[in-house]
Amino acid sequence: MILSIIVPCYNEEETVSLFYNEVEKQEEFFQKNSIEPEFIFVDDGSRDKTVEKVKALREKDKRVHLISFSRNFGKEAAIFAGLERASGELVTLMDADLQDPPALLPEMYSYIQNGYDVAATRRVDRKGEPPVRSWFARRFYALMRKISTTDIVDGARDFRMMTRKVVDAVLAIKEYNRFSKGIFGWVGFKTRWLEYENIERAAGETKWSFWKLFLYSLEGIMAFSTAPLLIPLFLGIMFLIAAVVLLVISIVLGIGGNEVAVQVICCVVAFAAGVQMCCLGIVGMYFSKIYLEVKNRPKYLVREEF
Repeated sequence: MILSIIVPCYNEEETVSLFYNEVEKQEEFFQKNSIEPEFIFVDDGSRDKTVEKVKALREKDKRVHLISFSRNFGKEAAIFAGLERASGELVTLMDADLQDPPALLPEMYSYIQNGYDVAATRRVDRKGEPPVRSWFARRFYALMRKISTTDIVDGARDFRMMTRKVVDAVLAIKEYNRFSKGIFGWVGFKTRWLEYENIERAAGETKWSFWKLFLYSLEGIMAFSTAPLLIPLFLGIMFLIAAVVLLVISIVLGIGGNEVAVQVICCVVAFAAGVQMCCLGIVGMYFSKIYLEVKNRPKYLVREEF
């Protein structure tokens, strides 16, 4: 049985070898269960020596493969490329920074053997992360549970082991704007969740700034919920009611010659204009996603592959 291990990489020259060595420590588990692992490193346009490090691994182990993008297309594109290349009956997604512990592979495999289609992982805490970032992450998952019908688990990682039928189901979703955590939940299948405490990076620095995570969360909201499109409707109703009330107030104050009525109206008009622009922004974001979809551009371009 082949186990395809997909490893998206972006400037991970310090961790590629560490990751490979940690997975190799599971060799006894692989041999015991007649599993042949294949490593698929997907270089997402790294600017360091990530590609050279993978090539060095390839020289001593022909099970190591590389897909190197022509530029940075994002982790979602890297995941999709790895899934397309994977040939195994089982497929695992893992980060190169060792925040996804290879020691969990035997337990994940045992659940697959017991009838589960997916063995996925979630963090039970966020130790080591800035408090503000952790707070916003929890609010994002809470919001998604309310506005989306897709099961997106709090603390879910991309680290998971999947059967071939699950991988084929994910690949059948061809959309350009991808949010894998939502896609994994949308396709369903019988899933077993493994919980573990947060693990610090083995080396290097995280590539996910607060701003990038914020944009990624917007991607998830727009990909799996149309609730934001209802915001302009509710705001429109609220302002219609407020306009009637203010009209009455301005008439009353205007009769007495009070100039406050003019000031109130000016403030309300300015505020309403700001709200209208925000609403147009929400609609515009959805239209931008449609625009990218209909252009039908490839999700990634490959510069080098072996």
